[in-house]
Amino acid sequence: MAGVLGDEIDVLAKARRALAGEYVPSDDEPYMSEAQLDYFRKLLLQWKKSILSASENTLSALQEGPIREPDLNDRASSETDWGIELRTRDRQRKLIAKIDSAMRRIDEGEYGYCEVTGEPIGLGRLIARPIATMTVEAQGAHERREKVSRDQ
Repeated sequence: MAGVLGDEIDVLAKARRALAGEYVPSDDEPYMSEAQLDYFRKLLLQWKKSILSASENTLSALQEGPIREPDLNDRASSETDWGIELRTRDRQRKLIAKIDSAMRRIDEGEYGYCEVTGEPIGLGRLIARPIATMTVEAQGAHERREKVSRDQ
């Protein structure tokens, strides 16, 4: 259980490592060129593959049986660890939908452009967060609007 948690904390970094040594997008080429789109497609697919692999490991561990810790403190600790693991997998399940959406945007020629302003999101932001749908400015404005509506 602890191995699964430790190995899969940052699946995006794992996906990047799998592509290490290959092409990396740069500002010296046309924005959202075929090479850049291919890079992001591969990164997204590798990211999704890493998430699914981690989920399979979690499922295997769950199928091994219930927690059988004789000490109540150990049992509580194990149950807490499982709760964290399952919440992580649920977040990653939602992340897969966002990855699929990004793949669709690549196929439709919309990837890399802000869904609010239509401006380029920027390579730096996409490399850091390949599922980004807004520029930093548009995202900030969106979050400020959400905060205001939550506070009212």
